[in-house]
Amino acid sequence: MRITFVVPTLDQSGAERQLTLLAKGLPANEFDVDVVALNRGGYFAEELRGNGIPVTVLHKRFRFDPFTWLHLRQHLARRRPHIAQSWLFAANTYIRAPGVCPNGTRIIVAERCVDSWKQRWQLALDRRLRGNMRLMTANSKSVAEFYRDVVGVPDEKIRVIPNGLPLVPHNESSLRKEIGLGPDAKLIGFAGRLAPQKRLEDLIWGFHLLQQVVDNTYLVIIGDGPERDSLSEFSRSALSRNKVFFCGHRVDASALISQLDLFCLCSSFEGMSNSLMEAMAAAVPCVVSDINSNRELITHDETGWLFPVGDPVALCRQATALLQDPETARIRALAAQQAILENHSVDSMVQRHIDLYREITSSAETV
Repeated sequence: MRITFVVPTLDQSGAERQLTLLAKGLPANEFDVDVVALNRGGYFAEELRGNGIPVTVLHKRFRFDPFTWLHLRQHLARRRPHIAQSWLFAANTYIRAPGVCPNGTRIIVAERCVDSWKQRWQLALDRRLRGNMRLMTANSKSVAEFYRDVVGVPDEKIRVIPNGLPLVPHNESSLRKEIGLGPDAKLIGFAGRLAPQKRLEDLIWGFHLLQQVVDNTYLVIIGDGPERDSLSEFSRSALSRNKVFFCGHRVDASALISQLDLFCLCSSFEGMSNSLMEAMAAAVPCVVSDINSNRELITHDETGWLFPVGDPVALCRQATALLQDPETARIRALAAQQAILENHSVDSMVQRHIDLYREITSSAETV
């Protein structure tokens, strides 16, 4: 079965990681996989090629680049895949454009987030193209509900396939030494894109309160994004700058997450957070905002703790309780790790896609 995955880039980010795990996990005796990146390759391109999966980069230059449309059309015409699966808005738009896919190719669109950031024209385009696909996959029930209620994708065209994640072993490497702290320092942390929906000012405010109650605590922010400079300035104004460390984008983010004493996620919306899953897989206690997608991963006071969105005082209160009761934190973190193992393994994610591919190619129906 020939499958072509289409994605804007292969940068080190959540959707690209899931694509790579899936492409590598599909059995080679049943599936012939290739990947097309519209804009550029990136971190995962070499990993894919190293596993024998061809990667083609189209070097898209503009938001709507007619040459990219043409080159993608030509690539798919030569390959004639049984399935073309796209990931993220730009690729989802190009793959559903009229005339891009050959007749008989089943189109699957993968949506990864509750995309409340989309502007009217983007939502209008999604609505216009929603009929030009066989199915949509969503990585959480929250994402499925958004595209059903806001875009109008019918339930029968949506399949929820949660993210898969390998277990992350606890890493004893040198994060504390790297940032000049002793082995007894307590690290509260976040990993991800520094963007408005992550509400990192809430995290900094919550930490500012926390470090006045719990001694020897520090905040580690892993990742980069448009708010980095403003957050750095905000941490200075909160009088916590010498206790807040911005690590920037790191290829070893998973290893850094595993060294935290507490992982915090304050987002106002998510799809299914890969960094939260990595923290859970590494048995790091997690305190996260009470939003639908986080509730799909965290059961309050069983596998982690929830606090109201936009309430740094509640965040501080919960984090303080956990740091002062490490045994309870450890027990809940181990329960979270077990939940990832049972419900979000890579093997399970891959098998659900295999079942889906077999289902839609067993029928003579075309897009």
